[in-house]
Amino acid sequence: MHPAVASAPVAQTFFDGFKERYFATADGPVFCRIGGSGPPVVLLHGYPQTSAMWHIVAADLARDHQVICPDLRGYGRSFKPVTDAQHTPYSKRAMAGDILAVMDALGHDRFLVGSHDRGSRVAHRLAADHPDRVLALATLDIAPTREMYRDAGSAFAHTYWHWYWLTLPHPFPETLIKPDPAFFWLSKCGAGKAGLTPFVQQALDEYLTRFADPAAIHGACEDYRAAATIDIAHDDADPRKLAMPLLALWGRDGAIEAHFDCLALWRERATDVRGWALPGGHYLAEECPDTVIAAWRPFFAAIPKN
Repeated sequence: MHPAVASAPVAQTFFDGFKERYFATADGPVFCRIGGSGPPVVLLHGYPQTSAMWHIVAADLARDHQVICPDLRGYGRSFKPVTDAQHTPYSKRAMAGDILAVMDALGHDRFLVGSHDRGSRVAHRLAADHPDRVLALATLDIAPTREMYRDAGSAFAHTYWHWYWLTLPHPFPETLIKPDPAFFWLSKCGAGKAGLTPFVQQALDEYLTRFADPAAIHGACEDYRAAATIDIAHDDADPRKLAMPLLALWGRDGAIEAHFDCLALWRERATDVRGWALPGGHYLAEECPDTVIAAWRPFFAAIPKN
């Protein structure tokens, strides 16, 4: 066990009552944690994490929802496809297709989406490509990809250096991460004001174990390469705004608060936007889960499910 894992607090419960299941998609198997019953909500994780990040939020929502927590392709226990020169297999459109396949397999025509970081980028494309399927979208600590790249300055680039560094051509970042992926993960994710305190032992062990896989390191780099190229091309080709309700929350201590007008950027991409800053950093679902839940519950409850 890594010393950082050994020193992390142990969660008293960790996806208790949730089932683990793989779903076949057109491109490969997607791993999911599923629990609860009621209106479906799918929770999409961020970088460089897995569905484990939802262990508190998912448990609460499962009291009256069926909660589906996938590992995105390229991450965790889900498949990690071979890429191409355009990074097409790691486009958010391709990732969103996996989520749609999971929800189809479960028989859910329409559903709610909660998301963080990279997962919110997948959720945005899912909602844009399939507006008849997504009832409402909640995001944590991101603004839209195209607009963030457009408006980013040097201060943001210094703080979010990985946004640019991970997009460098293969195998440069992969080669530098592979000798000590735990050092990279802990240094990157522990750099905020909260340090590593948001992460419980069970989740941190999963993060470091799964990220140690060279295919996961490569998949994560491809995720970022796609974001800077093909994802922006997809955004540019799609002038429509999202019509479903969108709740954008972000950390008061994080880079979104410091460098962007989060609501203004989302309003360039959606017509029904509300949101505010929460007292925390980037990893809000683990740092201040009660605050996230308190915001998400009334938002989701107000959405007609028919």
